Amino acid sequence: MVAMRQSARLGQLAGIPIGVHWSVLVIMLLLVQGLAQLILPRGAPGHAPAVYWGVAVVVAVLFLTALLAHELAHSLVARHYGVRVRSITLWLLGGVSQLDGEAPHARADLLIALAGPLVSLAGAGVFAAATAAASASGAGPLPVTGLAWLAVVNAILGVFNLLPGAPLDGGRVLAAVVWWMRGDRAAGRRAAGRAGMVLGGLLIAAGFAEILLSGNLSGLWLSALGWFVVAAAHAETTDAVLRKTLAGVRVGDVMTTPPTCGYTSESVGGFVAAVVRHHPHRTFPVLDLDGRLVGLVSLARLAKVPSADRGRVRLGDVSTPVDRTGVLDPADPLIGAAPALQAGGHRLAPVVSDGRLAGIVTSHDVARATELAGLGVTPDRGGAATTSGSQAPADLGR
Repeated sequence: MVAMRQSARLGQLAGIPIGVHWSVLVIMLLLVQGLAQLILPRGAPGHAPAVYWGVAVVVAVLFLTALLAHELAHSLVARHYGVRVRSITLWLLGGVSQLDGEAPHARADLLIALAGPLVSLAGAGVFAAATAAASASGAGPLPVTGLAWLAVVNAILGVFNLLPGAPLDGGRVLAAVVWWMRGDRAAGRRAAGRAGMVLGGLLIAAGFAEILLSGNLSGLWLSALGWFVVAAAHAETTDAVLRKTLAGVRVGDVMTTPPTCGYTSESVGGFVAAVVRHHPHRTFPVLDLDGRLVGLVSLARLAKVPSADRGRVRLGDVSTPVDRTGVLDPADPLIGAAPALQAGGHRLAPVVSDGRLAGIVTSHDVARATELAGLGVTPDRGGAATTSGSQAPADLGR
């Protein structure tokens, strides 16, 4: 599923870390405004603005709770089948369950995908029943309107997510069905990706048609959603191809060794003159005097140091600490590192073995491994996957 960095941690549910992305604030503001100024006044006129805003906040929180239930259903079913769940993050377009691994078989993949939409549809039923109960008990039009809106929105959420195209849950259902029928996981993911790009294109076209035919700019939201679906579907298709192409390839098979590095004690000016200008990388590992990896330094960070200060500022002062960077092991599957490296274009990941820097992997290494696979050749750096820390980097900038 799509990766999403948490901006704030809310706590844990069933042992799963729950967090939110900053974009949740955007959707909350839009929901509360729409409810307080349009939906609630139309359904229950005659109340003070403060009442509408208060009820709108409660309804919006219930909606986010329903989104969380949707994602929690995915996560609990995934965990039932042995897939570790790293976290759940709520964001602008819903939620993301970060799963560490893949379903063991097609049936598990299908049930994991279906769990979220089924919970949303069940939630729609619960809110619909609550709407009927509130109406029958004479609770008044304001709570009835809020509950009815929650019923309709949860029904829309469940049905929309079942549309057959990645990255929607329906795309994962399609992928699981194709995998089940053909016995090929990668073929299922490719089919879901292609379907997602078609679906996204239709959403974009529908949004523009709404703008042209009705003059309603709300079609921009539909087009924006279609663009997101196309982009995410393309990413999933690319990832499916990579997984098939790079199956069995380890980080140590493609890493560059010995790595080009800098030391914490050397000056920015000296490092730029002696190393940076002669090498193609945009990011470099930084070691301490004992040869241990302490962080990474990028050209962008170096450029922020004023020219007059580059002779006295040390690399250790401007490097990003190693605990904030992704560190790989030579035995790691390359496919695990490939998406992040390719997304950054020129990103670099250090490879550490036995506590020592063994090499580096860049997006160029991933591209080369992919092209070699097209030739039917597996990358081989002469047993680099077993490189140990006893081999000191031979190309160190001092």
